[in-house]
Amino acid sequence: MSLISSGESCPKVPKVTTATLKQRKDQQEPITCLTAYDYASARLLDEAAIDIVLVGDSLAMTMLGHDNTLTLTVDEMLHHTRAVKRGVKQALLIADMPYGSYHVSAEEAVRNAARFIKEAGAEAVKIEGGEKRADLIHRIIDAEIPVAGHIGLTPQSVHRMGGYKVQGKSLAAIEQLMRDAVALDRAGVACLYLEGIPREVAAMITSEVATPTIGIGAGPECDGQVLVLHDILNLTFGPPAKFVRRYQDAAALIRQAAESFRSDVTSRRYPSDEESYHLAGETRMALETLLERKRAFGR
Repeated sequence: MSLISSGESCPKVPKVTTATLKQRKDQQEPITCLTAYDYASARLLDEAAIDIVLVGDSLAMTMLGHDNTLTLTVDEMLHHTRAVKRGVKQALLIADMPYGSYHVSAEEAVRNAARFIKEAGAEAVKIEGGEKRADLIHRIIDAEIPVAGHIGLTPQSVHRMGGYKVQGKSLAAIEQLMRDAVALDRAGVACLYLEGIPREVAAMITSEVATPTIGIGAGPECDGQVLVLHDILNLTFGPPAKFVRRYQDAAALIRQAAESFRSDVTSRRYPSDEESYHLAGETRMALETLLERKRAFGR
């Protein structure tokens, strides 16, 4: 079964690397990023010339039906990252490190990060947290593993934050976000995800740091934008966040296809004769003869 994308053909692009992201920022060329959790979606995003394919820990909710991202294990993330890797040829592949995989010790964090590179084929790992993660990020980068930072609304901190709330709404909070961004920039992150912060704050951060910023709910001044694939396809079964733009209604398409299949099967319209296999002439004749003999003997 082949995977064929429809619509306009997308331009062939060179392999995207962490160096490419910096070039894009310097040349003021917007960076695109979408999440993927399996081979099929990853391949289609790659064919669409998306710059970064992110195996986000959002798969806990979008693929596994959990209420938040905290339940994911390293092995689950590795499993999905391997599948995505098989579909990606040109995009930069970044994988989220799940909650608990980098919180206990630096040694364990480096070991887990290395697994994403060695075992799953990721080209960078993403870690949530600001300046308190700077030393840890240094350690991981020293192990030759590129790191993407993530500040603002950090879903792995949902309990501490008291829910999924916009961050950086007070002067003190803005100052902390600026310190976080500068600390991660100096630590050498390949890019910096800014989630759920006011547009003005994201613009300040983007102009202040050398690393490319990737926004999600952070306004248009970021160097790039990321959305969850299931959000833009209406596959999340709930009201979207303010920043989500739904580009297609895959839920309606899948539901309609399933209902049509059920209707065709129950009414015996599927499969048709054209969709069935047939015996070759001599074998078919021999079978018909055998059936006639059985009927003649009452068997």
